Amino acid sequence: MNVIALILLGSVVVVPAVALWSLHWASRTGEFRLLNRAALLPFDDEEPVGQATDQILNRGGDRR
Repeated sequence: MNVIALILLGSVVVVPAVALWSLHWASRTGEFRLLNRAALLPFDDEEPVGQATDQILNRGGDRR
């Protein structure tokens, strides 16, 4: 029973510590720069931003 308690208590300390360290590393190395640019990567000239071109999403016709 003591082993299980030690594992649970250790994980309560270790997992958040690793998460905080990884967030610190990501912010220090610039991983959070240009988040908006990465969100626009799936779009191109054939499917512009803000215009639905999929047949599934345009079932009711063009609603502009």
